[in-house]
Amino acid sequence: MNALNLIRTRRSIRGYADQPVLPDLIDQLLEAATWAPSSHNRQPWRFAVITTQDAKDQLADRMGERLWSDRARDGDPAEAIERDVNRSRERIISAPVIIVACLSPIDLDHYPDERRNSLERTMAVQSVGASIQNLLLAAHELGLGACWMCAPLFCPDVVRQVLHLPDDWEAQALITLGYPANVGKSRSRVDFREITVWR
Repeated sequence: MNALNLIRTRRSIRGYADQPVLPDLIDQLLEAATWAPSSHNRQPWRFAVITTQDAKDQLADRMGERLWSDRARDGDPAEAIERDVNRSRERIISAPVIIVACLSPIDLDHYPDERRNSLERTMAVQSVGASIQNLLLAAHELGLGACWMCAPLFCPDVVRQVLHLPDDWEAQALITLGYPANVGKSRSRVDFREITVWR
């Protein structure tokens, strides 16, 4: 599949077949992720791979507790919160593999002013995002399905604690992964001509 067709046909897959993903395939995805561009070539991405049911259950439960707490504080109805928590939990525990993409600021450039330090962090976030896109496209190329979930951004401390991650690893996203049980939904895109200016 050529690159443009790969990009156009990738879908967010949330349902997976009951089929294990071999470690060699996971390695290929992680290597593809590390070939993404990064600011100053600092390569701030870090990855945690979860394949055991116990770890998935613990992560889903603890993230669900935080989600419930946050939404209850917002005053949302309990039934709506329960639906949201259960949907998120099911997506996590039913995926054969979970990859948590993290950012480590340890190798970033440091400046004497907050403005440039803030920009440096933004560049690191963008770099991790690029690595995730590489991973998603590689998964599609290898016949796997994947879905990018941003939920860890709302509870990075929980993710770090449950997975016993190093102190400098900041969870950015959770990628569910497996062989697709369906083809996923095709989503429309805004015509690039409507959102582009030429000078």
